[in-house]
Amino acid sequence: MEKTLKKYFLVFTLPTLIAFSFAFIIPFVQGIYLSFCEFTTVKNATFVGLENYKKAFSSEQGFLYSLGFTTLFTLLSVITINVLAFTLALFLTRKIKGTNIFRTIFFMPNLIGGIVLGYTWQQMINAILYKYETTLVANAKYGFFGLVILMNWQMVGYMMIIYIAGLQNVPTDLIEAAKIDGATSWQTLIKVKLPMVMSSVTICMFLTLSNCFKLFDQNKALTNGAPMNKTRMLALNIYDTFYGKTGYEGVGQAKAVIFFLIVAAISLAQLSVTRKKEVEQ
Repeated sequence: MEKTLKKYFLVFTLPTLIAFSFAFIIPFVQGIYLSFCEFTTVKNATFVGLENYKKAFSSEQGFLYSLGFTTLFTLLSVITINVLAFTLALFLTRKIKGTNIFRTIFFMPNLIGGIVLGYTWQQMINAILYKYETTLVANAKYGFFGLVILMNWQMVGYMMIIYIAGLQNVPTDLIEAAKIDGATSWQTLIKVKLPMVMSSVTICMFLTLSNCFKLFDQNKALTNGAPMNKTRMLALNIYDTFYGKTGYEGVGQAKAVIFFLIVAAISLAQLSVTRKKEVEQ
């Protein structure tokens, strides 16, 4: 059977490889080439070298500001999402009545689309701010924390489920042995439970880091970068550059390539660090 599978391996994988090439590899390579070109359509591209990359980092593009804003948002969101999700997971792995109902309730926001969430939270936050005669887009701080709250509300339940799966796989013998040795609840958590769920931490950190850094839908719907593009994240900055002004398509493509490299580098670094922790344990 194994010999037959090896013999016809390429035959079975070829359709998938062809589809993947046309759907991803070819457009990806073409996108990199277009980042070095000035174009309005793919067929009329003119090679301009590094000119698009120089324009991408110019002050008028606001790319570096968006990078700083996105980085700060991502750091705060990743910390709060994972801390809240892990805390909820700890409570919902205890023998409490109705835990399945609570798990479902916390998970449900993840099923709602980003655009819907953005407009919904925009109305809710503005309803509160109207009492103080201001709005979500009147101050960049409101938009920033609005995005953090929205992202937490959407992702905490999803990460909680992953942490619950990890905590349920912690051997009860280890926990009982720690208690017999006189370990407190805090010591058991830090020395036993947390090291044993590092694989879940790796997954949750990767998902929250990548999703927060490339956030677009929620940013577009909640603030659309207002006021004065001070809450515009990287993905929205690229979108506005590419579709906002004729002749800047190449600059937008160059930003997209830079964006890809940043997200890939950060994600790989995070995976490397957390996986080392798994091995150490």
